[in-house]
Parts: sequence; structure tokens; C-alpha cells
Amino acid sequence: MATRDPLSRRAFLRGVGLSGAAIHIGLPTFEAMLNSSGTAYAAEAGVPADPIETRFVYWFNGNGIIEKYWIPREDGPGYAMTPCLQPLSRFRQDIHVISGVDNPAARLPGPGNGHHNSMSGLVSGEMFSGRGAGGPSIDQVIAQEIGSQSRFRSLQIGVCQESFGESIQRNMSWAGRDRPLPPEMLPHRLFDRLFGSKEPYWIERKKSILDAVSDEAKTLKAGLGYSDQQRLDEYLTSVRSLERSVASLPPEYAQVVEQPPEGGDLKDWPRIAKLQTDLLVHALASRQTRVASYMLSKCQGLSRFPWLGYTYERHHEYTHGRVESPEGQRIMRDICRWHVEEFAYFLAKLKSIPEGDGTLLDHTCALFVHEHAEANSHKNAGLAMILAGHAGNLKTGRHTRVTGTVGDLYLTLAEEVVGARIGDFPTGETKLSEIV
Repeated sequence: MATRDPLSRRAFLRGVGLSGAAIHIGLPTFEAMLNSSGTAYAAEAGVPADPIETRFVYWFNGNGIIEKYWIPREDGPGYAMTPCLQPLSRFRQDIHVISGVDNPAARLPGPGNGHHNSMSGLVSGEMFSGRGAGGPSIDQVIAQEIGSQSRFRSLQIGVCQESFGESIQRNMSWAGRDRPLPPEMLPHRLFDRLFGSKEPYWIERKKSILDAVSDEAKTLKAGLGYSDQQRLDEYLTSVRSLERSVASLPPEYAQVVEQPPEGGDLKDWPRIAKLQTDLLVHALASRQTRVASYMLSKCQGLSRFPWLGYTYERHHEYTHGRVESPEGQRIMRDICRWHVEEFAYFLAKLKSIPEGDGTLLDHTCALFVHEHAEANSHKNAGLAMILAGHAGNLKTGRHTRVTGTVGDLYLTLAEEVVGARIGDFPTGETKLSEIV
């Protein structure tokens, strides 16, 4: 391994901005941090040699799917990509499409409508409390076990802001019963959180936050081998590009939209989604967190889709009434396909980042879920999901119809794939051998 000096896996660049705020630039995994084969971190004084850490990402969009356009008809590795899954064709060997997952907690008697009950059961395995999720969400249960050594125990990220507005619809991460962890919806704020306090000069695009760490970056580079020097240059260039993209957003994009007026939706959620995804990938690559949730759209969401040409109704309305017609089915097909396109963008980013003897995707388990199966009927049995990445013993390259609950799935992923010994999870009774 062509390095001159060993580098601590906990290294990062620090600086002070013009306002006196601390700047913190996390670093990706360099060869200088690893053993000679690139399969584990090199031993440091007082720190054992550990394998490269796994990451868990819990990815969500609301309002369910159109099953005939989403779920493959064939089982096993020879399944045909459905219209909604087509954006994932190039990641065929990196994903495992699963269907048939049951959400029994959604059918327990109690308060709430179909969305409330299904969302609480999906994320926590517990029935809706009347105010929020009935217990901690799976991402937080996993973060409790594996997140303590990271700068952020977990990150909660969101994109489309509109929903009916109750807590269970607006949040997918829960620290405990009725204790939501709201997603960060604004790229400006997420950027500030990852890199340090807000600095007016970078927002005005007069300077870069990288100016504050330039001396440390030069010192670091001088001690790296050639390939790591190139890696550092590429990484800092990507940070600068991301910085410019966030700073170039219109001023109104720095504000939360609680309930936009009729016709007042932001017109480029895909732009916001990609920025949020880029920031998430940065946090994962620089090992600032091992656990994240990503809420592309809200439960019972009200987004319009002008970039798809669909503005007559909002998302939730498209799932009812009009969905009974062939035109409505096609509209929902296209909306679901856009959701999958954004997930494909995320996977492409993960796969483009080298890490050890593989890529960031090789050390990640991402789970893409919805609160319903068939959207119109609020179906909460036979849920369809996508597993992605190669962390642990995860099987990929196939479609499987499983017989099990969300709890069974989460227990399997946590303990057998991510390495979080959670012990149990509500509605979980057995591990799913089909996915590991």
C-alpha cells in the first residue's frame, strides 16, 4: 500500500470560520487507514483492528404503490424488472426485491386512520398511540447499538414537505413512544450541521468553508501516498461542488413550507432530493454516521409532481378515486417510478465511492419501504420493499416472496446484516433465511 504515514481512522479537518464558528470536515476512508489488503482498519495504539463499519439507511416514501407495476411476477434471480423498478436495472446484482411482508400491528384495534396505523406498525412494530408511533423506530433501535462511536448517532433527512401534518405522518424516526425525531428538510441546515455552524460568507458564495481548513488539508496531503492524495483532492472538490449547489438555491428554499397555497408547491423537489442525497452520502462516506433515515415524501403526502406533468391533484388524491381508471393507474406508475429513480441515484452515489477493497455500497444495507402495499386500499399485508447493498450476508440479485412480518425482517437485518444485536423487535418472531 503506497502510503508514507499511517492515518487514524478518526482523522478529520478542523478550522475556524470568519465568524469564529467551528468548521468540521469529515474524511473518507483512505488507504493509509487500512491494513495491507484493504479489508479492515489498521491497528492503532489502544484501538483494535476492526473491519470497515457497516451502515444502515432506512428509506421511505408515502402513499404506497401500484402492485401490478411494481412487484415482479417471477421469483428468484430471473425476475423481469417491472415498469416502476426499471431505474434499478443497472443495480440488479446490488438489490433484493422482497414482497409479501406483513404489518400485523397496523390491524390492531385502536385510534387513527389507515395511514396512522400502517405507519406506526411499519416503523416501530407497535400500534398507533393516538399521537405518534407506539415505540422506537427500527433505525433508532439499530442506532442505539452501533451509533455511539460516530459523530452523529443517526441522521434524519427529508425532502418533500407537504402532508396532512400530524406527527405520525411527518416523521419516520422515533426515539420512543410519541417521541418523534423530525427529518431535516432543508439542504442549508443539513449542510450546516455536517460541516459546522452557518457562515454567511459561503452562503453569499464569496468564499468556501474549505478556506478555513486549507492549511490542515495541505499538511494531511503531504503525509499521504499518491492514490490517497488523489482521493483527497477529489473529495474536497466534491465538497466544494456540493457547497456551491446548496448556496445557489433560491432564498425561499431555506424556509420550511408547512402548507403551501394552492399552486404554490416548490417546482423542483428532484433538485432538493439529490442535494439531500449527496449530503447523506457525504455523511456516510466520511463516517460521521452509520445510521440514517431518509423521508423522500411524507406519509399521506400531498406533493404535486410538475416535473412529471401531474399537477391536477396531489399525491394522496391520486391514490384514491382516479387510481381506479387506466389513466390513474398510469399516473401512479409514473409517480412510483420517480420514487425509485431517486433511490437509484442514491445507490449510484454509494457505488461510485471506493472504500477499502470495495465501495461504500458494499458496506451499506439500505431498505426502501412504504407504509402501504396497494395504495388505494391502504393494504398493510403483502408489503413490497427493496433491500440494497452488500453489508453482512445480504443476498442480492433476486425477487423473493417472503412469509414474515416487518419485525422478522428488521430483526434479521439488524443482527445478521448490520451487526446490531438488538435481541428482539415487536412482531418479530423468526429470522428470514431468504434474505441472508
